[in-house]
Amino acid sequence: MEWASFLIVAVSAFLAAGLTMYSGFGLGTLMLPVFALFLPVEMAVVATALVHGANNVFKVSLLGRHADREVVLKFGLTAIFAAIIGAMALGYLVQMDDSLNVHVNEAQVSELTPVKMIIGLLMIGFALFELLPVFRKLQFDRRYLPLGGLLSGFFGGLSGHQGALRSAFLAKTGLTTERFVGSNAVIGLLVDMTRIAVYVTLFSAADTGTASEAWPLVITGSMAAFCGVLLGKRYLHKVTMSGVQVLVGILLFGVGLALLLGLL
Repeated sequence: MEWASFLIVAVSAFLAAGLTMYSGFGLGTLMLPVFALFLPVEMAVVATALVHGANNVFKVSLLGRHADREVVLKFGLTAIFAAIIGAMALGYLVQMDDSLNVHVNEAQVSELTPVKMIIGLLMIGFALFELLPVFRKLQFDRRYLPLGGLLSGFFGGLSGHQGALRSAFLAKTGLTTERFVGSNAVIGLLVDMTRIAVYVTLFSAADTGTASEAWPLVITGSMAAFCGVLLGKRYLHKVTMSGVQVLVGILLFGVGLALLLGLL
């Protein structure tokens, strides 16, 4: 594997973890399209989950004591259940044999599988969530926390896109910054542990060559994310999210479109 792939993963994880620490989302959303550049899309989801989970372990160790127990229970319990369903749905899509092949002059130029189509559509959908102001400003009342857990957990298990929805539902809970970040980290870790357990069960027989390529990138991304969290905790609590959201949205849209076109 070329050194450039490690550099891209490391820089992306470092910047995403640091800049998005206080928003509660962004690392997984950004790292999925980055990993998808180098790995099959289902393995990119797994790799993203491992980096995201390791990062949440680190964040919980730093700020987990500030988590709001009521918020974690109301949101987290439904999120765990939904994450299992979402992760199983990903496994089902991966096992589907159907695909759409595009040929030019009898030569196959692209292949669109069900998992690429669904993940690609979700990437484009969540790109709009990042780019359009009407979606950026979405917030929900505290009584809808269980519903937020269901939606965030399901999409977290299916594609890893959980943070933006979770933050939208937690934004109006009246939490302080420390409680918001702590609660977000604990809930995110619960979802990550759940979906990683399902992924391991479903993909344990995956191609060992692909897995051996994924692990060095996962370790690189995790270590870089740790450094980003430390930077964010110390210096970046006042960073504006608008530029980060635009960058994430553009990257999501581009990679999602490439998946739908069979280019990845």
